[in-house]
Amino acid sequence: MSPEDLRIVLRVAELGSFTEAAQRLGLPRATVSTAVRRLEERLGARLLQRTTRRVSLTDDGRLFVERCQDVLADLDELRTMFQQQPQALTGRLRVDMPLAIARSLLLPRLPEFLDRHPGLTVEVGAADRRVDPVREGYDAVIRVGAVVAEQLVGRPLGAYTMVNVASPGYLARHGEPRSLEDLAAHRLVHYQPNLGDRPAGFEYLDAEGTLRSVAMAGVVTVNATDAYLAACEAGLGIIQIPEASARAGVEAGRLVTLLPELVPPPMPVTLLLPHRRHLPRRVRAFADWVATLFAAPPPG
Repeated sequence: MSPEDLRIVLRVAELGSFTEAAQRLGLPRATVSTAVRRLEERLGARLLQRTTRRVSLTDDGRLFVERCQDVLADLDELRTMFQQQPQALTGRLRVDMPLAIARSLLLPRLPEFLDRHPGLTVEVGAADRRVDPVREGYDAVIRVGAVVAEQLVGRPLGAYTMVNVASPGYLARHGEPRSLEDLAAHRLVHYQPNLGDRPAGFEYLDAEGTLRSVAMAGVVTVNATDAYLAACEAGLGIIQIPEASARAGVEAGRLVTLLPELVPPPMPVTLLLPHRRHLPRRVRAFADWVATLFAAPPPG
């Protein structure tokens, strides 16, 4: 069985579609179907369950894919382990992260990474929609907040300190809250990735370090961080946001920090990687570089 056939089966399994896999790989659909059928015949096992709506892994397929990922990673390492000078990194990296991290941290520094590894190309997904890293074929994903990903390995990058902010215009109309009790006369801009779900309310850590939540009124709910910040600056309510995201608005006078003693816990930042014993060198290089960005981010 060839490494090319293994990679084709992996991509079909990740995407759940022969057509999408063919498009991503730049191959005819017939070539992809033939490669899968050839591999199944060689193994004497059915790896994929085909239906009119979706392609999914069989039990044998799940075991095969898990082992196949290790085999391909081992092959990549084997090609270069005996070279005196490691071969230059080549190929594509597909990564995903929140827009704020892409815009303020990763993209401004990405030229230095690509200058170091000119043989790489990078696809950057940057939206509040949480992608499925395995199904959508991402090599690495940066997540802010709690993460649950059974098929991925988490590498902590740090944590974002949280602040409460409102616009000067909002405070001029409603006054500045100075205690938890004052919040009854105020309103939040609600952030809810899935519109229609119940908003969390105003969150804070009490004196014992326990996370508490206070239900608050709000006239606007958004599902994107840019809209969250814009709604606050427009005077629509109080928001709770990472200090790094609020810093420019505070320094420019568009935002005012509130209730510093009543803030949510820091939001962890995690790099999620495929659950493999041996990661491709390009993925390891990217992971190590991203870790340096969070260890010493540029001012602002």
